[in-house]
Amino acid sequence: MNMEDRNYQICTNCVMDTSDPQIRFDENGLCDFCDNFYKTILPSWHKGNQDWQVLYAIADNIRKEAKVKKYDCIIGLSGGTDSSYLTYIAKEKLGLNPLLVAVDTGWNLNVTNNNIENLIKKLNLDMVTITVDWEEMKDLQLAFFKSAVPYQDLPQDVAIFSSLYYFAVQHGYKYILTGGNISTECVKPPQEWTYYNDTRMIKDIHSRFGKKPMKKFPLCSMFKYRIWYRYFKGIKRIGILNYVDYRKQEAIDLLVKNFDWEQYSNKHYENRFTRFYEGWWMPKKFGYDKRRCYFSSLILTGQMTRGEALKELQNQPYDEKIANEDMAFICDKLGVTVDELMKFYKLDNKTFRDYKNSFKSIKMAVKLSKLLGIEKRNFR
Repeated sequence: MNMEDRNYQICTNCVMDTSDPQIRFDENGLCDFCDNFYKTILPSWHKGNQDWQVLYAIADNIRKEAKVKKYDCIIGLSGGTDSSYLTYIAKEKLGLNPLLVAVDTGWNLNVTNNNIENLIKKLNLDMVTITVDWEEMKDLQLAFFKSAVPYQDLPQDVAIFSSLYYFAVQHGYKYILTGGNISTECVKPPQEWTYYNDTRMIKDIHSRFGKKPMKKFPLCSMFKYRIWYRYFKGIKRIGILNYVDYRKQEAIDLLVKNFDWEQYSNKHYENRFTRFYEGWWMPKKFGYDKRRCYFSSLILTGQMTRGEALKELQNQPYDEKIANEDMAFICDKLGVTVDELMKFYKLDNKTFRDYKNSFKSIKMAVKLSKLLGIEKRNFR
């Protein structure tokens, strides 16, 4: 159902609304995201002091398996709150010696690089940087703009986690610590907003609108990283933050105090392209405001009130002047004019359904993950 085909409605408990075309509400106005959280996620989500013993046991096991290596695991460090706090927990609380892996897609802000540098120095950790081929990155991002789909950040997302897995396999690391967590991400953006890692769709969009062959660009399908790497290569992803009482503002306060860390205005705003895409392009072109997911997660986990979220949603995601500066910067870096970008903006909106895709098989894989208890969040 398209959002234009139904009357506007917003959840009575969180701030998810009918900008998600597939959202459902019960007779009390509670949305299916909230229903899934209370019935599926919350009963099995154990956090706090009792889980530190579980964490210590996990850390001991990681050290035992990596006893011949200098580093016992790897962490993908973006410079955002989640990955930064995860790094602190791993080193200072669990006594691990992780190798930090940063994937450079070309869009980090200076403040992000400073935050990363401060963290590395004060924790005395090592980091390697994987640089994605810029010409191929640029070409694929332009192809996505031309495709008129909402998920403009998919090329970056795929490049980052694919590079991380390739690095782990190449260097024999069995443990990847991830900042993904229930506390701030229990409401997953709907598929209309943030589509799956569908390599078939990515390749089709590139074949239609790209100009440069993808010879170096890292592509890792869902099958490859969920099945092949996990069960055949033995790579384990550990969501450390799900074992601690992770309160986002408390984590930010600690990072600011101990690491001269500078807070970002919104989740994922450590990346200039993502800031523009989530803060300007997506809300204005498609009517999707990802802050609804982020705020709803914080509401459900008791870190924000619904009233606070509604008040914040009345404000623009970020300053219009900065948005215009970001637009000019992005256009210059991608090699297009602002007028050309606005032509992409005015194209009729598309979805994954307008391109070759693997949606049916991905949907089956997601259902299997839920049945096995690997994934508990609400997927469309």
